[in-house]
Amino acid sequence: MTNLGQMLKQAQQLQNKMQEVQEQLAEKKITGSSGGGMCQIVLNGKGVAEGVKIDLSLVNSENLGVLEDLILAAINDARFKVDEHTRDEMQKLTGGIPLPPGIQLPF
Repeated sequence: MTNLGQMLKQAQQLQNKMQEVQEQLAEKKITGSSGGGMCQIVLNGKGVAEGVKIDLSLVNSENLGVLEDLILAAINDARFKVDEHTRDEMQKLTGGIPLPPGIQLPF
């Protein structure tokens, strides 16, 4: 019974740490960019967009298609960085133990 009690206590501690990491991730600002930094998108650690910066030289009707492509590339770059940061933080939390395939944290 002591082992079960200890396991439950450790599970509770892990859950509390995961909650802390999730809160920290929500406050983290991650910037994705494209076009050599001419287009930048800022996401928080949960993947919610919080800002956009576009170089004025891109803002004209002739560059509309290029601008749209750069925005998409910057969003994808930021999202990749958010996922990578989240994965790194969760690996720190789990002590580097890989999670089973298909399980992603935070839930």
